[in-house]
Amino acid sequence: MRIIDAHLHFCPGREGYFNDIALAAGHENTEEHLRGEYERLGIVGGVVMGNNGLSMEEHDKYPEYLRYLIGLDGVYMREAGGKADAAAWDMVERHLKRKNCVGIKLYPGYDPHYITDPVYGPCYELAKAYGKPVAVHTGETAGTGALLKYSKPLILDEAATAHPEVSFVMCHFGNPWLQDAAVVLAKNENVSADLSGLLEGRNDSREYFMENRGYTEFLMTWIKYMGDYERLMFGTDWPLANLEDYIGFTERLIPETHYEEVFWKNAARIYGLEDML
Repeated sequence: MRIIDAHLHFCPGREGYFNDIALAAGHENTEEHLRGEYERLGIVGGVVMGNNGLSMEEHDKYPEYLRYLIGLDGVYMREAGGKADAAAWDMVERHLKRKNCVGIKLYPGYDPHYITDPVYGPCYELAKAYGKPVAVHTGETAGTGALLKYSKPLILDEAATAHPEVSFVMCHFGNPWLQDAAVVLAKNENVSADLSGLLEGRNDSREYFMENRGYTEFLMTWIKYMGDYERLMFGTDWPLANLEDYIGFTERLIPETHYEEVFWKNAARIYGLEDML
């Protein structure tokens, strides 16, 4: 079975956080290791959630099997005084003109703005113009500096309703606000979700499902309630979790009849990755 990793971070060799979580997951935070694991596990490619700045040079380093979203993360927004100016949106547009830039990534929570704030108005105009999705961090955050009220998935309902011609991706299925996430997805056909970030480190999927039965049954219940497996995508949040473990976890989470859609077909369609296949 082929696989597309619809949500990863690519910061090879970066000291500190990314190196530490890679080691905890049984990996090395290097491009060589990622390539080898992708090849071993049948992962044909992935989508990088942009954590770098907006300069073109900062996004020239991705290997051929990766595509990227240009990201406006909390670090960038703080440095910009909380508001992306016209020059910033011009840079975003330059990225969207690239074939290997497949969308925009927003980081509410890390950035203390709701995604309905006027500061993001140009984001949705550009996404519509270039026909590329807006992926939105939802759910819990890493560390204590972020503000959770901005990252609740319910706010996506307002954004998706206001911008019906924009395709949104709800990252992390809104975890742990699974009920809200499912309702937003069920209501809004222009919202999809990735299933990344639900695990971290090493996890035997069989043991995890037994030891965390309440959580996994709740998650499966609300995925089934949402009911449309053509809008769910496999993602690992690399280097947060072990890749092989995450495949096993997702196989237990999703009915086998929907493996092809969730593991690769949906990401290929939503992010325009047909050339990877």
